[in-house]
Amino acid sequence: MEASILAICYLIGSVSFIIGLKMLSHPAKARRGNLVSAAGMAIAILGTLILYRPAGHALNNLIWIVSAIIIGTVIGATAARRVKMTAMPEMVSMFNGMGGLCAALISIVELGRVANDHSDMHVLSILAGMVIGSVSFTGSMIAYGKLQGKIKDHAFKGQHLVNLFVLLFIVIIGTVIITSNGTFSALIFYSMLGLSVVYGILFVLPIGGADMPVVISLLNSFTGIATACAGFLYNNQVMLTGGILVGSAGAILTILMCKAMNRSLMNVLIGSFGNTGTGAIHSVTQQGSSKEISLGDAAMVMGYAQKVLIVPGYGLAVAQAQHVCNELGKLLQNNGVIVKYAIHPVAGRMPGHMNVLLAEADVSYDDLLELESANEEFGSTDVVLILGANDVVNPAALDDPSSPIYGMPILEVGKAKLVIVNKRSMRPGYAGIENELFFKPNTSMLFGDAKTVLHELVNLVKEL
Repeated sequence: MEASILAICYLIGSVSFIIGLKMLSHPAKARRGNLVSAAGMAIAILGTLILYRPAGHALNNLIWIVSAIIIGTVIGATAARRVKMTAMPEMVSMFNGMGGLCAALISIVELGRVANDHSDMHVLSILAGMVIGSVSFTGSMIAYGKLQGKIKDHAFKGQHLVNLFVLLFIVIIGTVIITSNGTFSALIFYSMLGLSVVYGILFVLPIGGADMPVVISLLNSFTGIATACAGFLYNNQVMLTGGILVGSAGAILTILMCKAMNRSLMNVLIGSFGNTGTGAIHSVTQQGSSKEISLGDAAMVMGYAQKVLIVPGYGLAVAQAQHVCNELGKLLQNNGVIVKYAIHPVAGRMPGHMNVLLAEADVSYDDLLELESANEEFGSTDVVLILGANDVVNPAALDDPSSPIYGMPILEVGKAKLVIVNKRSMRPGYAGIENELFFKPNTSMLFGDAKTVLHELVNLVKEL
């Protein structure tokens, strides 16, 4: 009886994951989708704690399990509530890495038990979970350090060949373990674990800043695959379904991100155009000089415009200016100005970063334009206000074949009558490439902290 009810709990959990993921595809339903998935997970966990009967007996370590769940819940909920939107990518990397570590630890614990009395497929599943989970954990920790600015891009000559050799040794050791019928030594297994950790570090270390959204998405997919391996090992439908959903969704998102950058995944992993110092940086003397616009003039042209498009970037997130940005947008709309927000797929430091940022400020979903739709609107736009975005509006991607970002689809803001760029300075963006847009005839620079500038613009527009 208990087994049948537990199977139903797992079925409910699996279905809730699918429904929740489907709801995440639209911003208006995303919050409910999260709650639906969380409810399904809660049912699966409670069902396991109450109904699971290994060898016909109740769990004898229930106190330890519940204690760990409570501690993890408190830490996770506290961290999620306190995190700033600018640090959200780092939190995603950290939490994703913990998932990979969990899958790796499961494999380490279970290998000795399974190796002697289970099929080669079970051993393969354990080894795959251990390798992929270890790579996901160490790679996510390196990504976390990079996003915080504590770890720089590092590459050495022949590093990609070293990576391939390390991966080859991992495959060879895995083959030896699978074919040994349980007679392998602990040294061989831990050598495989050590190489997996090394590979995770070498895998992410040379990848540049502009590619980090793709890397985060790929590592998220790795964690899902590792979890699916654990689900196969335990014949647990919830772990298997959740892992497959995360793994496949992460892989699809990675492909879409690469498409948005007009690059293959292999090119991202070995090309690393985001590696600062390798970008084709153009000097101010080559491009000419930029011109500034005053706050009063900026407020004037925006207040009397017919259509304004706002392009949010990481600078907006750093300044935590999303709320005052929405205030400015609402103020202009009340004055009869059409205001939309142009969102590039890889703007910010993680997939959907700008969408989450604006959603937090209650910006209407109907006002958000994706890349293709925004590019159709720029030609009829009076003013484009760029808030901290850089690489995603760089025209070098369209007209400079020597640029590392050449071919990447961008927001073609130059089609507008006037482009106002708010930045703290003229420094290159995250990809280390200077922006030609700053020197175009229809572009004016508005220097300063985004939050301060937007507050001033709000006050000046009110006075018009």
